[in-house]
Amino acid sequence: MKAATTEGFLFHSKLTTTETDTPSLAEHDVLVEVHASSVNPKDWKLNQVFSSLIPNTRFFKKPLLIGDDLAGIVVEKGSAVHNFEIGDAVFGMDMHPRTAACAEFARIDAHCIARKPNNLSFSEAAACPLAGLTALQGLRLGQVKTGSKVLIIGASGGVGTFAVQLAKAMGAQVTGVCSGKNIALVRKLGADQVIDYQQEDITQRQDNFDLVFDVTSHQSLASCTHLLRSGGIFVSTGGNAHAIVSTLRDRMLHRRQHAQGVWVSPNTADLNALANFIEQGTVVPVIDSQFPLHQVNTAYQRNRTGHCVGKVVIAVK
Repeated sequence: MKAATTEGFLFHSKLTTTETDTPSLAEHDVLVEVHASSVNPKDWKLNQVFSSLIPNTRFFKKPLLIGDDLAGIVVEKGSAVHNFEIGDAVFGMDMHPRTAACAEFARIDAHCIARKPNNLSFSEAAACPLAGLTALQGLRLGQVKTGSKVLIIGASGGVGTFAVQLAKAMGAQVTGVCSGKNIALVRKLGADQVIDYQQEDITQRQDNFDLVFDVTSHQSLASCTHLLRSGGIFVSTGGNAHAIVSTLRDRMLHRRQHAQGVWVSPNTADLNALANFIEQGTVVPVIDSQFPLHQVNTAYQRNRTGHCVGKVVIAVK
């Protein structure tokens, strides 16, 4: 089968495709014929770097590490899998490096997939798992409910586009932060107000949000304290070391507000909840661009720009 891998070393590495064996299954796994995958910053911040450190030799084959999200058809299942059948159309993700979803076939734990929403194509479904679960679980950490006042920093990105729609579906009053060129999109997704960060420094504003959800990982509770009411919650996606350290520090030091970090937990129940929102028409994945598998490096370079509107998808089949 064809699968994404790396050539080169560390930050000079690039992605390419290789021919490799179809993965074998453990008892709780399924084998998915992948129709589409999608790119997440974790892929090039961690997985690509780790992969580039491992040489390919005649005695040791480089393990496949690229890709978390997938959508496709179950073609084989382990002996302990009872809630999925051969032929099921599924979508899902796993943070475990072995998933290697950017390939023609991928193994994944059955607890990390759900049946694909009926109203989505495989490409659309592949755009949903990691970004959608990050948004859903982050909003839960922020205790969003009807009437909550929510600020989403990075509202036009992969996670942000889901967060805006999910927060509105939960009954929140949503303010999005994005660049001027994406204001119309964020409003279309349901934001009640939109702030252009190119025109206003959000960290200088005084407000009383119940939740500040920073999906860019550039801010901290310390920089956003004056945006929150007393008892308000700051949530970060923790996409870099600075964000992780800042969140841990802020959790220890602040009292009037609280800091949380989203460490995504893939599971069938949350994927089903996300699928329900999608099938009801209240959440729609936003796709920035799509590339075939042989252009995987171009897809990753697009994501690296930091200017994607929604998700970058890789069409495998």
